[in-house]
Parts: sequence; C-alpha cells; structure tokens
Amino acid sequence: MNQPVLDHPRHPRHRGIYLLPNLFTMGALFAGFYAIVAATKHSFDTAAIAIFVAILLDGLDGRIARMTHSVSDFGAQFDSLSDMLCFGITPAMVLYSWSLSTLGKIGWLVCFIYTAATALRLARFNTQLGVADKRYFQGLSTTISAGFVASLLWTCVQYEIEGPNIAWAVAAVAVLLAILKVSSIRYRSFKDLNLRGKVPFLVIPIIGLAFVLISYSPPDVFLLLFLIYVGSGPVMALVRWYRPATSKHPHENPESPRN
Repeated sequence: MNQPVLDHPRHPRHRGIYLLPNLFTMGALFAGFYAIVAATKHSFDTAAIAIFVAILLDGLDGRIARMTHSVSDFGAQFDSLSDMLCFGITPAMVLYSWSLSTLGKIGWLVCFIYTAATALRLARFNTQLGVADKRYFQGLSTTISAGFVASLLWTCVQYEIEGPNIAWAVAAVAVLLAILKVSSIRYRSFKDLNLRGKVPFLVIPIIGLAFVLISYSPPDVFLLLFLIYVGSGPVMALVRWYRPATSKHPHENPESPRN
C-alpha cells in the first residue's frame, strides 16, 4: 500500500502573512485609492487629506513590523506596490482632475512623467537597500513629493484658487518634483535620530508651538514645511559644490609655487 507523501517539493506548505503591519499597508492603499475617487467628484480637499492619511499609515507599517518582529519579504513588496499607487499614481491623477486636464495632451504627459519618475525612484530605492547610507535619500522621497502635492492642493482649495487658472505653474511643479525624485541630490532621511535620547528643554516648547501652528492652519503650515524640505536638497547640494572651490586659497595650496 502506497503511503501518502506529506512533504513533496511539488506541494510546498502554505505560509501565512503577518496581519498587523500589512493591515496598515492596506489602509494606506485604500486611502490612496479613495483620494482618486474624491478627486473625480471634485472634492479636492478630501483628496488631499486622504493622501496625508496614506502618508501617515505608510510611515507606521514599517515601524510596527520592526517593533513586533514581523518583517517579511511579502510586506516589503506589498509596501512598495502600495507606495506606487499612493505616491505615484494618486498625486498625478489628483493633479490631472484638479488642474492639468485643461492642458490637454501636455497635461496627461506631465502626469505620466510624474508617475514614471515615482516608479524609477522606488526601483532604485529597492535595489539600494542595505547599500546606501541610511542617513540620506538619493533623490526626493516619493512620500515627501506626494505630501507637497497634497499640501499645495489643500492650500489652493482653502484660498479658492482654481486649478485651471494656474495649470502651467502646476505642470512646472510636477515636472520639477519628478526631476528631483530621479536626481542624485541627497536629502536627509532623519533615520539616524534617536528619539529615546535626551534633548534640550527648548525642544519641547518648540514642538508645542508647532502643534499650535498646525492646528491653526494645517494647509499653510504643511505647505511651508514640505517646501522647506524639498528646497533643502538643492540648496545643500549647491553649498557642497561651492564649499570645495572656496575652502582652499592659492597660498594654502601645497603645489603652488612659493614667492
């Protein structure tokens, strides 16, 4: 009588997935998709808030996976696919519905450039895991780029600025963000900050003031913060480029002829 084969290579055992971190990733995916739905209904402030919700949930899933020791290859791949929708396709579609559709072919080409840059940025990030310096991002983060788009949209809605009236400016911003994402400009990732360590006393009042400002006018404060971060990369790149040219004077060069 033949015995049943329990562990045959052709019949691999089914493996489960960790629920908690992937639940947050699924929530981010839903928020990104809902932002597209809200934009099609011309509820652009809701779309912007949904993008921020996706950013928040995306920032939590990885940390929760590490805290609960539930990091997995499935979770990493799921998170990357979610990022592509939430921070690549969703901002492009929201901008198209709000403003860029009035530019015709140029409008959807700009949206494609933004989406393609996001895909390239994520692919480069995934291939550099464990190799790149964790203190810096190479190119603008897709999350920050989406946050800048959401804050810009939210601010314009608050001040009743119609998207079609500034379509060319929006197109220029989208292309600039796409270029920054695929560039080699370094941005601080702040992953090296030790939140468990001690800080000066003034840090606490400053954080409290930041919460007050955000609660007073969230769109304005978020737009300012994202604008500062987006501009910090090119500014610091110029500083690093200019500093070597001015750090040495002719009389300090050991190879220069003596008088």
